[in-house]
Amino acid sequence: MTRERIQKVIANAGIASRRGGEHLVRAGRVTVDGRAAIIGEQVDPTMQRVEVDGRQLPVVTGPRSYWAVNKPAGVVSTVRDRHAERTVMELLPVDARRSSRLYPVGRLDEESEGLLLFTDDGTWADLLLHPRYGVEREYFVGLDRSVTKMQKLALRNGVELEEGLARLDHLDDVTPAQVRNLMLLLEPPYAELRWYRVVLAQGWKRQIRRMFEAVGMPVRRLVRVRVGTLKLTDLRFGQARRLTHHEITQLASCARATTTTRPRKPAAAAVPGAAAAVPGAAAGETSGR
Repeated sequence: MTRERIQKVIANAGIASRRGGEHLVRAGRVTVDGRAAIIGEQVDPTMQRVEVDGRQLPVVTGPRSYWAVNKPAGVVSTVRDRHAERTVMELLPVDARRSSRLYPVGRLDEESEGLLLFTDDGTWADLLLHPRYGVEREYFVGLDRSVTKMQKLALRNGVELEEGLARLDHLDDVTPAQVRNLMLLLEPPYAELRWYRVVLAQGWKRQIRRMFEAVGMPVRRLVRVRVGTLKLTDLRFGQARRLTHHEITQLASCARATTTTRPRKPAAAAVPGAAAAVPGAAAGETSGR
């Protein structure tokens, strides 16, 4: 096996995404032959002992695994959490959990719902997660009342958050037919809210909820309906399924090698704003989101 960067080796072993691997290295949780690892160093796990939290990384040679889940509210998007009643791993079939080191590609907040992907392929996960690739995430956002023109303008122009200027790619009303289709995929259905469609490429932590709260519109329900080309469509509440080869390659092709500006600190007199994501005609985040 050729030598590769430490964060890629961690991702290939299904422990975390490349960015997650960098966090592990920075936290001092990764060692190479008994010494602390350095971000970017080249290693060969077949010749060197690479450990995360004292456990040696497995050398992965078999086929990769790719899954989609319709996550219910109340389920935590982590592999394990001793404080959580349920984690998203419990939504996968038992044989999938036993046969591979799957982990969620990004996160949905505990109270958020909808499409969540899983894999043990760190390179593929990185294509979907890294901001430089701009893979879109689409959401339905349920509110108690309609957004005013001024609030819409603030959300569309961008809202200053701690990370920088938070932007939405799209913010649109949704049709009654779209809401009816969404309700078929949720439990419990609750169409009485005022629903909006949001498309997001940034995916900062709780970005949609924070943006809407910043303009005085707390989010009552948040459902991710699309990641890249993959839509939630007929995947029922709490169900999981394997992705097809076509879906896997289509998702990878969504990643466009764009260079994004690093988040800037908000100005002293910044005007807050909010952003949410909602499914379009065919439903299918955050970082997140």
